[in-house]
Amino acid sequence: MRDPARATQARRVDLPAAMDELDVGRDGQTVEGQSLFVRYVNFVKLPHTVFALPFALLGVVYASFDSPVSVTQIVLVVVAFTAARFAAMGFNRIIDRHIDRFNPRTKERELPRGRLTLTQAVVAVSIAAVVFVVAAGMLNLLCLALSPLALLWILTYSYTKRFTSWSHLWLGASLAMAPVGGYLAIAGTWSTPGWTVPLLALAVACWVGGFDIFYALQDERFDRMRGLKSAVVLMGQRRSIRFAKVLHAVMMVALVGFGAGTAFGKVYYIGLGVAAAILIWEHRLVRPHDLRRLDAAFFTMNGVMSIVVFLAALGDRLL
Repeated sequence: MRDPARATQARRVDLPAAMDELDVGRDGQTVEGQSLFVRYVNFVKLPHTVFALPFALLGVVYASFDSPVSVTQIVLVVVAFTAARFAAMGFNRIIDRHIDRFNPRTKERELPRGRLTLTQAVVAVSIAAVVFVVAAGMLNLLCLALSPLALLWILTYSYTKRFTSWSHLWLGASLAMAPVGGYLAIAGTWSTPGWTVPLLALAVACWVGGFDIFYALQDERFDRMRGLKSAVVLMGQRRSIRFAKVLHAVMMVALVGFGAGTAFGKVYYIGLGVAAAILIWEHRLVRPHDLRRLDAAFFTMNGVMSIVVFLAALGDRLL
């Protein structure tokens, strides 16, 4: 009879080797260089700030219909958003460092590889959190009061894949704070009509939730082996891709509804048409069990799409 303890030990020994055999891509979009600055940039994938920052600035543009906007306010919004994202992403890297070292896609990240020490990571995340709260306070008292709650929510995301399959929606809700924060930073009060800002936040939440499901496709086998949760683990690739399509459809409907309830006009809707075309192309690039073009879909298309929506809203406002 086989010794259960010995069998368990064998499984533990074989697990890292099994992880190395997973057919997944490497973690891309890194900046070349060995300086400490570059290591911090790669630590939090700083260029990915472009994903949701345009929606924070869209909130600023919306608020500008009723409130004057200064250059100082715009700078503070950018600083606050960037610092909050740095804190959230860095915290996620810290919490996941023991998982990342086994995943072939993430084992080259800064903490698993030792390019940054745990102390360096913790100090940087702490500084970013302080910068976020200070920048929020310099905008107005409402932003200052809400900043700790926002920080708590976005940091908690790092634990979600351990207890829920819907971490994608938690992440979506985290980035949905961007347009809300952008609006409140300028207006200092809630929108009129009151449903317009929540509708814009819903659009961002659905957009982020959808593309994060795409991102999770790469880790399906790894997540199953490690006992981690995701929509892909729960539903499989085909059904999760369909769910991502539903989320992105809701996003477009919400953006149209947001435009209808505000003063945005023709240029804004032309931008939405371009954004919809980009999303359609993105979904054509990703198919069940065929993730060869996922990098193009996830990184390039989503960054371009958010910029298109913002520029359309800004162009409409200026014209």
